[in-house]
Amino acid sequence: MILAAGRGERMRPLTDSTPKPLLNVQGQPLMQWPMQALARGGFVRQLVNTAWLGEQIPVHFGERVRWPGLPEVQLVYSHEGLDFGRALETAGGIVRALPRLAELFWVVAGDVFAPDFVFAPEAVQRFADSPCTAHLWLVPNPAHNPGGDFGLSATGQVLNLPKGDPDRHWTFSTVALYKQAFFDPALTGIAAGNPSGQAAPLAPLLRAAMDRGQVSGEAYTGRWTDVGTPERLAQLNPT
Repeated sequence: MILAAGRGERMRPLTDSTPKPLLNVQGQPLMQWPMQALARGGFVRQLVNTAWLGEQIPVHFGERVRWPGLPEVQLVYSHEGLDFGRALETAGGIVRALPRLAELFWVVAGDVFAPDFVFAPEAVQRFADSPCTAHLWLVPNPAHNPGGDFGLSATGQVLNLPKGDPDRHWTFSTVALYKQAFFDPALTGIAAGNPSGQAAPLAPLLRAAMDRGQVSGEAYTGRWTDVGTPERLAQLNPT
């Protein structure tokens, strides 16, 4: 699943007429980078959620797309904007799409540039064999998030540490594997398939699962940019 429903307020005025995931990064739409990386790993059934200016995304990509040297990708869309008039936030959007996702599935934000990340089938198998319901890739804290998001134990458990804890060395890259069980209605408070369009953030669910010892993780040290401001976009597109 590629998350592509956000408004991109901090990117205005660029996002007044273009959804942030379609902004150009080094010659192609930003969201195309993770889409191609997924295809490179053999993950060719991809779901994209949309909201703000979301009609532009299926117009651009269609339902099938093939890039040189990569297998054909089949795309389906979860149109939160059309269905509910707004984005459902990360957890709400994932639960909405859950009936069309596999038992284990990748999630990556369409506005993050991580061209070195490898979506490996071996990672999926390791996760399938583990008792955890989520596996996160974490990056060293960037300048815009010096306090970090989480800790990471020597045994690969992601830790829900309080703000200000000196061991919060890691920031969530947005790249993750989940099992359907992570989004069980008893844990999320959201009905299966989110028929009412409940908006809900992901972070509280992750932190609760960490406290249950159900979230594993690992470091990703390749190139990574959360393209959250025009300045960060400009750094990726030097003139």
